[in-house]
Amino acid sequence: MGGLTFRFQAFKFDGICQTVALTLCPLIGKYDGIEPLCYSRNVECAGMLIFQPSTFMIDLIAICMAGVMIYHVKTKYTAVGRKEITMFFQLYLANMLLEMLLVTSIIPTASILYPFFTSAHLGLGSATLWCLLLNGFVGFQFAEDGTPISLWSIRISTFIVFFAVMFVGMATFNNLAPFNYTTPIGLWIIYFIFNGAVFLIYVLSQILLVVYTLDDRWPLGDIFFGALFFLTGQVVMFVFSLPLCEQMKHYLDGIFFGTVFNLLGVMMVYKYWDSITKEDLEFSIDSKYQDWQALLLHEEEE
Repeated sequence: MGGLTFRFQAFKFDGICQTVALTLCPLIGKYDGIEPLCYSRNVECAGMLIFQPSTFMIDLIAICMAGVMIYHVKTKYTAVGRKEITMFFQLYLANMLLEMLLVTSIIPTASILYPFFTSAHLGLGSATLWCLLLNGFVGFQFAEDGTPISLWSIRISTFIVFFAVMFVGMATFNNLAPFNYTTPIGLWIIYFIFNGAVFLIYVLSQILLVVYTLDDRWPLGDIFFGALFFLTGQVVMFVFSLPLCEQMKHYLDGIFFGTVFNLLGVMMVYKYWDSITKEDLEFSIDSKYQDWQALLLHEEEE
């Protein structure tokens, strides 16, 4: 239990980075960063050393799945919040692409570009969750979905979150006062408190949406499993990464399992969105069908 307490010291990434190889770990704590005590094996491919090869494959799968979900969302022309939810999946896709480049060391930690891309990755992570939260409010119809005010309010506020987090990251990695890479309090607050609060508010708001505005209760299952997958991924990464890595003989670690569970969580977001918009689609298709029937009967009568 003492080890777990050490790994989760408030406002410090030291113990966390010794547990799991987050993309920011090589840039904080001390001049040469913090290394995990156990991490996935590296492999050489075409003369290039690839770190986290298993996570690299999952990231590729996640990128492909995000593309598939974006395609299916775009084909649902009459669905509520179609354009808004597309932004979330696009941000997730960009986040996975950047994570793949950083985690696998395609962009080496020694590169002068690594802090910039890591800051962008942190910004994308928070922006993706923020976009998901605002998508959750679309169902309450504060603004009509698909309208400029709905779309641009999400775009502008999401960009502000992305830029703010990216700025904190760059300032921290470059010791720009009052930020410091030895005590990255700002990044810790963003990573755990801000992101955690956004996730919690989204889940609670969607439970309220289903309970008070929908007749069907099945979407609650999608919310439950989506939240369960996401939380399981976080627990596996931050608590069980070391024992898993040792048991798997360094072939897999917490990053791999965290990425898998996060992907499952995102897929449940799609399933949830599809389940609460499906009736609108069926009604739209059915009404068109009835219109065609009425037109054909009218022509026959003439």
